[in-house]
Amino acid sequence: MTHIQASNGPKYLTNREAASFLRLSPRTLEKQRVVGGGPPFKKFGSRVLYDEADLQEWANKRTFDNTGVYKAAK
Repeated sequence: MTHIQASNGPKYLTNREAASFLRLSPRTLEKQRVVGGGPPFKKFGSRVLYDEADLQEWANKRTFDNTGVYKAAK
């Protein structure tokens, strides 16, 4: 019996999967791709994919101690 080992490479998520990962709507990510401010994404032909590590890094950068700090960061 042959076993296939899992790749340690990047894990790519579709728009819907990335939105679920971030607890956002897919439409929010679509809008952010147009106007900016969202997580980095990759294009493979017409397909948009998100690297899971990029999503986590983007989310980590959006951590604030209070709303005053958030407003100053905008």
